[in-house]
Amino acid sequence: MNNGLEGILRFFAELSGPLTALFVAPFALLLLSIAVLPLVAPYFWEKNRNKAIVSIMFGLPVAVFFLFTDKEILARAAIEYGAFIALLGALFVISGGIYIRGSFKGAPLVNTAFLAIGAMLANFIGTTGASMLLIRPLLRANHERHHKVHTIIFFIFIVSNSSGLLTPLGDPPLFLGFIKGIKFAWTFRLFPQFLFVVASLLACYYLIDRYFFSREPKGERDKVMQEEPVLSEHFAIEGRRNFIFLFLVIAVTLISGYFLCHLDGPAILGEPFGSLLSKTTQISCFVILAILSYGLTPRRIHERNSFNFNPIIEVAVIFAGIFAAMVPALLILETRGSKFGIDQPWQFFWMTGALSSFLDNAPTYLTFTSLAKGVLKLAGEGLHGLSVHPVGQKYLEAISCGAVFMGANTYIGNGPNFMVKAIAEHNKIKMPSFFGYMLWSLCVLGPLFMLVTFIFFVGRS
Repeated sequence: MNNGLEGILRFFAELSGPLTALFVAPFALLLLSIAVLPLVAPYFWEKNRNKAIVSIMFGLPVAVFFLFTDKEILARAAIEYGAFIALLGALFVISGGIYIRGSFKGAPLVNTAFLAIGAMLANFIGTTGASMLLIRPLLRANHERHHKVHTIIFFIFIVSNSSGLLTPLGDPPLFLGFIKGIKFAWTFRLFPQFLFVVASLLACYYLIDRYFFSREPKGERDKVMQEEPVLSEHFAIEGRRNFIFLFLVIAVTLISGYFLCHLDGPAILGEPFGSLLSKTTQISCFVILAILSYGLTPRRIHERNSFNFNPIIEVAVIFAGIFAAMVPALLILETRGSKFGIDQPWQFFWMTGALSSFLDNAPTYLTFTSLAKGVLKLAGEGLHGLSVHPVGQKYLEAISCGAVFMGANTYIGNGPNFMVKAIAEHNKIKMPSFFGYMLWSLCVLGPLFMLVTFIFFVGRS
């Protein structure tokens, strides 16, 4: 670690209360803007240009500060953002070239089956890949229904977040753990937590969807429930070559994260996954795959999917500000996390989850795994020692579950959340506000996470 980096970390470790608030203020104000502006100035917030203005307003001062104090930290944030948006963009473009044909009926059982399929797919193609692949056919299945906002919300809960717990491919934090020495199959031990949360959410959704379905106009219910096959149109998948591109995205993620990091010398901030060569190679490959997919996909498929670039542009401009503005918050967490007095699995679960609701869950995961190693006085690089330590395993289980599950608490908790929201709104579905969505998560996920705490993490240290 260079002297400049040591100095800036020491600076954030020694911040006083007022100065801490000053450095966290841009991030807090950006979150507040994302929450409030759609309510008080909806016409202003509709335009991506205005979202970009707000993002720049709060992200630029932080970027300028680090430009003059430590360019290395700014470079890491820029590269992480580039990799993040390149992955989302590639999956968005590739999935937009896949059209699942068939007249799916938006009945409660069919909708629940959609979410269950997404829950399994997420562990192989990631929560982002599964979200982008299934959200459009799910929207088409429910096109005639009046009450469908709850379906999108539970899609975010299940497919975009909770389902990515069983393999390192499911969610970025778990992949970082794999890169840092945790065995690929270690996450299989999280199956009880996965099954409990996903099964509970599916059951809850089915009951809620049955209630809302009963409130649909009788004519619409009859259309869905009439004695017809679930598929009145012949089932087929158009744009199948894009599954090759989807597989290549997964392959690039694994190769760039695992192999190239060992070829690249010192990594930024000592983090192999963040190495310059692996990240820039990853970004370049994602861009090439997206261009190839878009160019080779027949126009009729994009038209049937109502495909355009507005949703990914919206995500890109908002998260540009978030990635810049959240850097001080992450540094404060990294340098002062040991002062939280955390030494119980349930504390790791809630602290990791609470911060993953608003910060990128990947660096939050790394911060708390480092904290767990410090609590147990484990030496050495990587996380293998933590994953085989009797108590460290319990800490790691709690951190993994908190990072993955609680990304569902807000629209910005995980990348696909905001993307799904943007696609739904592009399809004329009026989604809840930032706080409205949090009310859903508080009422549905809050009690569920309390049960997870008492069943899996209390009394396990």
